[in-house]
Amino acid sequence: MSLLDTRVPAVVLRIDRNPFHHGTLGAARSLGRAGVDVHVVADSAGSPVGASRYVRHMHSPPLPGASPDDILAVLRRVADHIGRPAVLVPMDDASAIAVSRMRDELAPSYLLPAMPGTLAERVADKAELAALCAATDVPYPETLVPDSPAEVSDAMRRLGLPVVAKWSRPWLLPAGSGLRSTVLVRSVQQARELFVRTGEAGSRLLLQAYLAPGPDRDWFFHGYADHAGTVRGGGPGRKQLAWPRGAGLTAVGCWTPNSQVQALAERLVDALGYRGIFDLDFRRCGTTGRYHLLDFNPRTGAQFRLFADSAGLDVVRALHLDMTGCPLPDGSPLPGRTFVVENYAPLAALSAAPGGRERELAWYAGDDRSPGRVMWALWCRHVSRRLRERLGTTTPAVAEPAPRLIPRAASPSLTDNEKASS
Repeated sequence: MSLLDTRVPAVVLRIDRNPFHHGTLGAARSLGRAGVDVHVVADSAGSPVGASRYVRHMHSPPLPGASPDDILAVLRRVADHIGRPAVLVPMDDASAIAVSRMRDELAPSYLLPAMPGTLAERVADKAELAALCAATDVPYPETLVPDSPAEVSDAMRRLGLPVVAKWSRPWLLPAGSGLRSTVLVRSVQQARELFVRTGEAGSRLLLQAYLAPGPDRDWFFHGYADHAGTVRGGGPGRKQLAWPRGAGLTAVGCWTPNSQVQALAERLVDALGYRGIFDLDFRRCGTTGRYHLLDFNPRTGAQFRLFADSAGLDVVRALHLDMTGCPLPDGSPLPGRTFVVENYAPLAALSAAPGGRERELAWYAGDDRSPGRVMWALWCRHVSRRLRERLGTTTPAVAEPAPRLIPRAASPSLTDNEKASS
């Protein structure tokens, strides 16, 4: 018998057009395996998610850059199709922020955590996050917000080279602009060239002190803050392998106890009064040993399934249980459990987990094989097309899914969520 109330369906929402977003598939499988009817609002053109046996229905998503009214119209249309209240699970920043803004309008069709005011938008805004960390005594890399080209030069001198340049609200970056949410800049001229595109980017440019990567320095924390503020369904994880190496998203992650990361995450969530799913990225400073928060994502992280405990609880199931008034089971952590994304770490996916530890793959599942097959076919076409483009032999003729994946020269300070939408 399922611990979840299977009378209440779930709607998984993603506005970002990325067919290789494995977190969306993970959410559908997690809830679907528990007997919940799962509706996915995401781009279905060639998406492996649509092939999952656990997806009851795929719905057309809002267009990239859609207005709040457009997003609301789509969600109301989906609610009318379902015909009863559903738990809503945003999978990208744009979705999470829009849902938080429209919470009153979405009720009673959707069940949502009681997020204080505009908190989701504030934590996702990297300039706001710097101020929130300062107020709660959570280490954050020194961050400056220049208002003129002269201040750009001053900031670069103060921070030293290289410097991490970030757009405060990366979800506002226009598609096709060539602008990336985060980039490592190595000269004042490069930083100034970014600054003059502030109007085009739609938010302020931040210049941030660079924390160099290194072994055991990149960490993340996933969790769910329930109606009482208790953090459940997650834990601290260590990035063992990134794609691209040393600079990109988590290709192999390991559930690793870390009392410092856990304490920082729980203190920040408690101080802010945050409610709902969250995904935090940390980097340890090689000089001081302190863990600095790099990113606060007010939604589900792509590798959330790493933290499925002995009772099968993860952040998505915790959300559904809490929103439907069901008790959350008291499972035990499973340190050493690993999560592997096959298209980014194929050798790790083929090798056995060390010490017989529990492992989950992002795409392959014995009870749901079709998404893995679709992913590999799509991935091979994508890689072939990119190779032809680099060799200058491609003349695009037929439209195919064009995921916004990792830039060719990814920044060593990109966090998982910045890379997943880059």
